[in-house]
Amino acid sequence: MEPSELLGEFYNELLYIENDSPLTAETYFVSVKEFLGYLDSCGKKLEEVTAPDLVYFTASRKTSGISELTVAKDLTALRTFGNFLVDRKIWNENIALELDRPKSHRSLPKVLEVEQVDSLLSAIDTQKPLGVRDRALYEVIYSCGLRISEASGLLISNIHFEEKVLVVRGKGSKERIVPFGADAEFWLRKWLEEVRPGIVGSRIVPQVFVNSKGEVLSRKGIWKNFKTLGVKSGVEAKVHTLRHSFATHLLAGGADLRSVQELLGHADLSTTQIYTHIDDGQLRDYHRDFFPGHMSHGEEDSGFSDADTEDLE
Repeated sequence: MEPSELLGEFYNELLYIENDSPLTAETYFVSVKEFLGYLDSCGKKLEEVTAPDLVYFTASRKTSGISELTVAKDLTALRTFGNFLVDRKIWNENIALELDRPKSHRSLPKVLEVEQVDSLLSAIDTQKPLGVRDRALYEVIYSCGLRISEASGLLISNIHFEEKVLVVRGKGSKERIVPFGADAEFWLRKWLEEVRPGIVGSRIVPQVFVNSKGEVLSRKGIWKNFKTLGVKSGVEAKVHTLRHSFATHLLAGGADLRSVQELLGHADLSTTQIYTHIDDGQLRDYHRDFFPGHMSHGEEDSGFSDADTEDLE
């Protein structure tokens, strides 16, 4: 079987047998395609691959400038692909399991101040129909901490205005309930009741957000519109920055970590803990108030130097 055919079978198995999300299947597809391309450039057949070949592949990926996190994703994809090859009797054993995942450095997320979020959203021209849509869209992403894929796939039937909550389908098709605020409610109602019907017309489109043609607004469309908005407002950010800011502002306001974990839909609490770095100014205040041992020497002895906080930014 040709590598391209094998890759197609692998992708279909991920989607329809393993029930992985389309995003996961696409990620693994891209990684394995890179691997097969590497083998082709080396004149190596898939049946002849050894563990050192996998090491050389990952080394070539690193030297090409990709991050440790991407290399780690590559290895996860190769392990899954290895199981697939063993099932197809192309490999006798899954040699990809012999490789250790690199310890990826998780960089701290960029976060906007509340005033920056306000400035960004206020830059949207809500006199235009699609401006109303964008205001509703980004208000919801910020108010609910949604991923871009969750916003694109949000269903009208999953908005409950009376309870002020959304039912969100996240990674692995897991559902969670997330409340939304007054601003998000105002713009959602305006979009759904006043603007969206004129765009969609008689067609039945279950998703909340649509483009100018009345079709589902894609993740790429959401990203592209936000990039334009960033240029207009002068606030440098990505769509995902709104999700980071949502989590950070909740924690700064006193929310507990477990609650934020549930709202974000994180499977592991350690993923949520990355947001606890945010308000180091608050840490200084707590240290000054509850550990007064060096107060007589001034605030610069509070235990947090500028060099310390630079590592957290």
